[in-house]
Amino acid sequence: MNDTASRLHRDLSSCSLCADRFAGTASRHAPRPVVWFDDSARILIAGQAPGTKVHQSGIPFQDRSGDRLRGWLGIDRETFYDTSRIAIVPMAFCFPGHSQSGSDLPPPAICARTWRARILDQLGKPDLTLLIGGYAQKWHLGAQNAANVTDTVANWRQFLPDAIPLPHPSWRNTGWIKKHPWFETDLLPVLRARVQKALK
Repeated sequence: MNDTASRLHRDLSSCSLCADRFAGTASRHAPRPVVWFDDSARILIAGQAPGTKVHQSGIPFQDRSGDRLRGWLGIDRETFYDTSRIAIVPMAFCFPGHSQSGSDLPPPAICARTWRARILDQLGKPDLTLLIGGYAQKWHLGAQNAANVTDTVANWRQFLPDAIPLPHPSWRNTGWIKKHPWFETDLLPVLRARVQKALK
């Protein structure tokens, strides 16, 4: 990791921009940025934001969603967590908190405005960018190309070879996957082949 990337890593790890925002959520938690990237990475995983388990562990996708995502990619945990090969850069680096009803809040836009361009500049142009969920898809593809997750993922071929949009690997999306069998039969084999090519 070069000096600029190391400094950015340190600055982001100590970010407390959203301290007041998080204190006002139902979860009343303190910021804990989960920073997981190296400027040498060839695959960029652009996700949404850490959940409660990731907030506690400090390790991205350290939950059942991560197990499913690794299965989609066809790689083991060691490869997935090798920051020299895979960068995990969500739209917000901290757990956004829970609403009064108990649901996860969306990633605060100030996080992406503050950090995202600087981090992507350090990463350069990865061989493959995986866009998980609507927030990441709209940021990277533009709202005109990412109206909703289902349509964006259904049109995955138009974003090859540089990017592949994916639904969130949450187990709450099991119904979505069953409703759209092409995701497993058509998209996943291409995804795994592109991942292997980028990792070589």
